[in-house]
Amino acid sequence: MTTSREVRLMSRPEGMPVADNFEVATVDLSAPTAGQIRVRNRFMSVDPYMRGRMYDRPSYVPPFQIGQPLQGHAIGEIVESHADGYAVGDMVTSMLGWREEFVVDPTVFAAMPGMFDKLPTLAGISPSAFLGVLGMPGMTAYAGLLQIGAPKPGETVFVSGGAGAVGSVVAQIAKLKGCTVIATAGSAEKCDWLRSLGVDHAINYKTGNLLDAVRSAAPKGIDVYFDNVGGEHLEVAIELANPFARFAECGMIAQYNATEVVPGPRNMILVVGKRLKIQGFIVSDFASLRDQFMTEMGGWIAEGRIKSEETVMEGIDQAPAAFMGLFTGGNTGKMVVKL
Repeated sequence: MTTSREVRLMSRPEGMPVADNFEVATVDLSAPTAGQIRVRNRFMSVDPYMRGRMYDRPSYVPPFQIGQPLQGHAIGEIVESHADGYAVGDMVTSMLGWREEFVVDPTVFAAMPGMFDKLPTLAGISPSAFLGVLGMPGMTAYAGLLQIGAPKPGETVFVSGGAGAVGSVVAQIAKLKGCTVIATAGSAEKCDWLRSLGVDHAINYKTGNLLDAVRSAAPKGIDVYFDNVGGEHLEVAIELANPFARFAECGMIAQYNATEVVPGPRNMILVVGKRLKIQGFIVSDFASLRDQFMTEMGGWIAEGRIKSEETVMEGIDQAPAAFMGLFTGGNTGKMVVKL
C-alpha cells in the first residue's frame, strides 16, 4: 500500500476562488495488479478553464464534484508496471493531475484521445513543455489563430492576455506569419517580456486608456483579434476592427469570477456593418490537427523561433495557490506545479 496526496474541491467558489474551496487529502493507493501501472506525477497544470468546471452547470466538460479530486493535465513517470507496452521510466501525459500518484489500467482510455498517452521524446525539451507550448495551451493558440484568425502577411493581430500561456504563443505565431502584433499584459515587466518575444506593441492594460492605446498602436485598424480576456478588451477590438476582421474567442477570464451578469460590449451594433466573424472555440474542435501541430511547433521550438516561459510553484500543497494566481496576474507564460 502506498499513500498519495490529492487536491479536492470542497465547496463551489462564489466569485474569486479562495483557499477554503480546496482541501489537500492523503489517500491510500493499492499496488497495481495485472494490466495496471503506477504513475508518479512530476508536473501538473492549472488552467483558467478549470474555473468554469467549479460551477454546477452544464458545459462542454462535466463540472467538478464536491469532495472529489480535481482533474487536469499532468506529466508523470511510470514507477511500477504490470501492463504490456509500458515500462518503468516511461513518461506519460494524462488528465489525472491534482494528485501525486495514481494507479490505472491504460486500456480504459483507449477510446478517449488525450486522456492518457505516452510522452514523445524531443531532444532538449523539458517534459513540462507538454503542459504548455507543446500541450493544450500551445495547441489552442495554434489552432485558434491559424484556423479562425487566418492571419495574412501584413495584417495586424491584437492579442489580449498576451503574457499568458496561450496569448504568448499566439503572438509569436502571428509574428512568424508576417503580421504586426499588439498584445496586452498586466505589468510593465510582462510587457518587456512580450517585446523580447518580438511583439511590436505591448500595452499595459492597467495603466491609461485601453482604447486610446490600442488605437495608437493600430492606426489602420486590426484584422485579427485573439480573445483571452473579454470585457473591455472585446469592446475595444470591435471598435477598432477593420471590415471582415476575424475574432477567435478563446476565453473571457475577466468574467470567470463574476457574481452578477456582465453586460455585453456596448458596440455590438458594429458587428453587422463591419461584417465581423466572431467564433468561439475549444481546443478539442481541432483534434485532427494534433500531429500537424506537434511537428510544426516542435520545429519552431528547435529553431528558436518560438520561446516559452514557465511560472513554477513546488508541491501539491501549492496547487490551489497556483490556480488562484491565474486570476491575479501571478503567472508569466504557463503556470505549472512541480511535484
